[in-house]
Amino acid sequence: MIFSDSASALKGFIAQTGLNDFARTMLLRVVVAFIMRRGRMSCSQAAGSIASDPIHRGQLTRFMARPRWQKREFNSPLRAALLKRESKRGKFLFLIDATMVSQAGTKTKNTYSTGNRSKRPAKGRRYNKRKTVFKKVHSFTFGLLITPSGMRIPFQIPHYTKEYCEEHKIKHRTTAESAADMIRTLPLPKDAEVIVIGDTAYDAQVVRNACDEKGYIWIFPANPERVYGGITGQRSKLRSRLKDWTSLSLKTIRLRASTGKYASYRRLSKWRVGPKQKQRVYYAYQEKLDVHSVGYAQLVFSTLKPNLETATPDDVKILMTNATDLSVTEVIELYSLRWQIELFFKELKSTLGFSQYKFQDFNSVKAWVEMSITTVLFLEYERIKRIQDRRLSEETRRWWESQRLHGLCHAFRQECEGQELKYLSERLKTSGGIAKVKRLLANALPGEYRIAS
Repeated sequence: MIFSDSASALKGFIAQTGLNDFARTMLLRVVVAFIMRRGRMSCSQAAGSIASDPIHRGQLTRFMARPRWQKREFNSPLRAALLKRESKRGKFLFLIDATMVSQAGTKTKNTYSTGNRSKRPAKGRRYNKRKTVFKKVHSFTFGLLITPSGMRIPFQIPHYTKEYCEEHKIKHRTTAESAADMIRTLPLPKDAEVIVIGDTAYDAQVVRNACDEKGYIWIFPANPERVYGGITGQRSKLRSRLKDWTSLSLKTIRLRASTGKYASYRRLSKWRVGPKQKQRVYYAYQEKLDVHSVGYAQLVFSTLKPNLETATPDDVKILMTNATDLSVTEVIELYSLRWQIELFFKELKSTLGFSQYKFQDFNSVKAWVEMSITTVLFLEYERIKRIQDRRLSEETRRWWESQRLHGLCHAFRQECEGQELKYLSERLKTSGGIAKVKRLLANALPGEYRIAS
């Protein structure tokens, strides 16, 4: 971007954060860099994201490491602004999962290794002299709220290692406890109908308790080693149902991504909509029983294998939910929407460059992550604003409805280019305007390359 005035909509959106002028300016640079980036995302790219007003990358990195300005939850007002635009009535989906970012530096704080040091190496590698470098990562627990109108509002809590918590006097939380905290603090009305969906890692008592406190529905894959309710010593495991598939009355369920009750939550492109799109066939068995330490719940055993005699326990997903009134089809379709958070992680890392940071101080990492969330919130705000604009044609509105982060970034770039051309055409009409444009363009060059005057 050449001129900061080209991002008037973004500046107005960031003004709602409540940050001071300096912090808003720094946030503006990083958000512009996330949207406009070319190549690897970095503080150097963010420092020069506004060509007419560049700064040194060290100024930006020092700002991001300061914890004082981060005490304000500056993304909360932005989420509230998005939720105010929610006009439809229906179910809210809250998808929870964790994502990791690899970090190679040995001095990087709050990292942990994902390697299993206790596992015996394979036979061919047992006497290999080559040392294995275990991957160090940062982990973040994310929650993605999908509203009835299709808006996507992200939340996140960073994972702190036990060593980092001891050093900074922070209470250690597991990823399940972080997810429970996000569920309890969702900024939704009390009468909102919310369905919490996660993978097996969130089949935890603390998450279920948080959902029960808020009156939310939850759907998680159950651990096959869980047992049914009953007398101690006589409780059978959930996987005992898989010993003889032929004795179960299975239901055949056909789902197509572009149709069904929850198709609008997927944000499919126009190329994936239509009757010719391939459907997915599930074979499912349903039962409602007491599960030990859970209570009365609905269990849905589902598989994609048409030949049940060759289906193994690994081919079967055991879904568990506290909503006993949901149909088998609805439970499977709702859980299939969990994949939307995986797609969100892919967009966050590939489109915005979320995972391309290099910081030693974890305060800088937290600032980086929150700024990437600010970027997503702004793009979602611009999208819903266009969808609700009655002046747009139906074709244009459908285009905005199907756009994900990649398309929204391109739309913002095109809008900025048009505003910059308009700005240049107005300034080039007068000699004073031409002189101002020259000064702004000269600022885009580093000082050592400018012609002395």
